[in-house]
Amino acid sequence: MPEHAVANWRFVAARIEHGWHTQEDFAAAYDETARELGERARISVRQVRRWESGESTWPNRDARSVLKSMFGCPPDDLGFRRPVRPSGRRPSGSGRHLEEHVRRRTFLGLAGVAPVLDLAALEHLTAAAHGARSRGEGEILGHLRTALDDAARADGLAGPREALPTVLGILAAINSTARTAAGGLRRELLVLGARGAELAAWLHRDAGAGAPAVAYWHHQATEWATLTGDGAMHAYVLLRQAQATDRTDPARMLDLARAATTGPWTLPPRPRAEALQQQARALALTGARVEEVVRTLDQAHHALDQAAPASGPATCTGPLGDAYTSERLIVQSAICYREAGQNERAVSLFGEHLVSAVFAPRDRAFFTAQYSGALVAAGEPDEAAAAAMKALALAAGARFGQVLAELHRTADHLAPYDRRPPVREFRQRLRELAAA
Repeated sequence: MPEHAVANWRFVAARIEHGWHTQEDFAAAYDETARELGERARISVRQVRRWESGESTWPNRDARSVLKSMFGCPPDDLGFRRPVRPSGRRPSGSGRHLEEHVRRRTFLGLAGVAPVLDLAALEHLTAAAHGARSRGEGEILGHLRTALDDAARADGLAGPREALPTVLGILAAINSTARTAAGGLRRELLVLGARGAELAAWLHRDAGAGAPAVAYWHHQATEWATLTGDGAMHAYVLLRQAQATDRTDPARMLDLARAATTGPWTLPPRPRAEALQQQARALALTGARVEEVVRTLDQAHHALDQAAPASGPATCTGPLGDAYTSERLIVQSAICYREAGQNERAVSLFGEHLVSAVFAPRDRAFFTAQYSGALVAAGEPDEAAAAAMKALALAAGARFGQVLAELHRTADHLAPYDRRPPVREFRQRLRELAAA
């Protein structure tokens, strides 16, 4: 690869978001589109790789026509760079600036999940990752770890639509850099990539992407964890898959959560506790006896008791599952009791610990939304509406997808009480947000 070549993360992100998860998938779709357009040009996987690596910067005329048909935008918006012309008039500064501004604000939309994309920052990121080769492995890894941690924090505060484009750019930089990295650096990059891919799966799910996109990133995280021998990460992805399973498929949820704790790997105490809690929820959803749910939750508390104290603030790239605390386990236990029909017990736990515990905005919104649902089931519609309004206030701006989905579930359960002013106001606010 030439020294100046930088991974074309925009093209990689666009390819994946349109469902072409491998370079082979894209090459096949490209050839099919070319045939439909009557173009003779075909493409090889090697050429796709050249585009993604930044080695080839501007497609030929036929390729530009095919790409525009596939993506619905010009190649400039896919990260390709027009050749610099030594002569001739350049577009006016103001017009060019406005055009670039519009592109930066609307680029691809990442299938409707990313309204704003900081292209300059991500281009700097990928350039820095390549430029750091000559300055040592630690600088490359440190640069990418910091970027991934920052993106995860942005998600917790502002939601998936802000974080997802950055995470996709980081993963493109990791994938591109790992291809030519030495053995030790390549392994560390893929270890980091597994963390990033798992985060990408979470972000896609919370942003409302389809199941195939979520499954793709879980698969990528599993692949990289397997290649690096990271058994704990492999198990952690199984846990996250269980959490991503719809509550209408509790048998699959239970299988995945059990596999995370019983496979040929050892989860650290904190993620093990989380996996056991997920088993308890799945057991409740399958109709298991309350005693079995309680016993499994006791096992989760025992696992958490074995965890060493956290060494500092939890980060995406730090110790696996380090953000899982006793406060989180207690409110998630309340969710399990709600699923088991123990609504008064759930309401009591939620009411006590949501007041006393400190949670990030996303987590507080989600747990409060669950609390509102438990209040409905316990026969407290006005209190449920009040809690739902609090959750909605936290979730609306950031568009926390799972919170809003839970609030819609609460709204459905509140429908018989729509004549009550608090209920009517909450349901109206939720409808207005959905229509916005």
